[in-house]
Amino acid sequence: MNETIADAELITQLQTRGVRLVQIGIGAPSRQGGAGPSDHKAMTVGNSTFMAPVHTTQASDSPYVALAPDAAGRSEILCGDSSVGHVSFPARPKFYDLETEDGIPYWKIAQLHSRDVLATTVLQSCLRYEREETACQFCAIGRSLREGKTIARKTGAQLAEVAKAAVELDGVKHMVMTTGTPNRTDRGARVLTECASAIGRVVDLPIQAQCEPPDDDAWYRRLHDAGVDTLGMHLEVVNPAVRRRVLPGKCDVPLEEYFRAFEAAVDVFGRAQVTTYIIAGLGDTVDEILSVSRRLIRTGVYPFVVPLTPISGTPLEHTPSPSAEMMRSILQPLGRMLVDAGMGSETVKAGCARCGACSSLRHFEEATCVH
Repeated sequence: MNETIADAELITQLQTRGVRLVQIGIGAPSRQGGAGPSDHKAMTVGNSTFMAPVHTTQASDSPYVALAPDAAGRSEILCGDSSVGHVSFPARPKFYDLETEDGIPYWKIAQLHSRDVLATTVLQSCLRYEREETACQFCAIGRSLREGKTIARKTGAQLAEVAKAAVELDGVKHMVMTTGTPNRTDRGARVLTECASAIGRVVDLPIQAQCEPPDDDAWYRRLHDAGVDTLGMHLEVVNPAVRRRVLPGKCDVPLEEYFRAFEAAVDVFGRAQVTTYIIAGLGDTVDEILSVSRRLIRTGVYPFVVPLTPISGTPLEHTPSPSAEMMRSILQPLGRMLVDAGMGSETVKAGCARCGACSSLRHFEEATCVH
């Protein structure tokens, strides 16, 4: 089997089934529960770092086991009695050992994701989260705050300080800033603009900002001019009935409003510099995801499709992840579509699609190029 295809198969299996760790605490610490990156652990196979569930209910029953690392730092992956590969684990980042002048640990302000991506939730609250009838069913944004794993509001100055340290000490290559939705107008674009501007004054770091579509298209130019390189506006679910069930508050922003916003944002950021998350396993069919992905690609939007990883403490925590077969049936044709459109992940300047660690999509793109 081609090495790229073999890596894609292994990563897809580990991301959908999870991994049991013989030795807890290997490599960089992983967050359990709360906002992402959560319930995953970064692992490296070959030259690729990916995130695999290790703290979920499903992972605890996974057939895949990572043995204790050998002297070279490599862990053998077993499925039953068979060896299926080896992984290594990125080390704890150096910037985690620092804190601000007022005593806030840097890791409460931003987290290392994968091996070279800085991730933060700027506002650790959301107007939809506190009410059961409006909260997204997979979201745990408030849990990490309640458990003292983060702070409620990260300032631009704090993020700039941490970003500079992460670049200088740990070689971070780009940054993701997301936010809870604070209002029904700019929907977080204002605070993301302020933070991006502050970061850009002290460190040269490509940034992706993520929010719901703001009510005024002028925010796209403001975000771009503040130093945001790519913009993520996440559909998560594409079937209207599933959206009402899984996103009972967010579904008030209809799909057509998203597509109107995508067109306006692509006009500012350019093709492949606007992305959207789609979570397979919530109820959308393969055909529905691929159909919407075709439309997104025609619009110039990169559809980043990931398998559901149910986060502990959410209404969906016991929902099974999609099968590896389902993910393959989506990602293989989607990878081909993206390559044919000239919109592979390497063309995205920053953010989730550029990182690629939460999906094996990039490997299916590469397999298309090999063939």
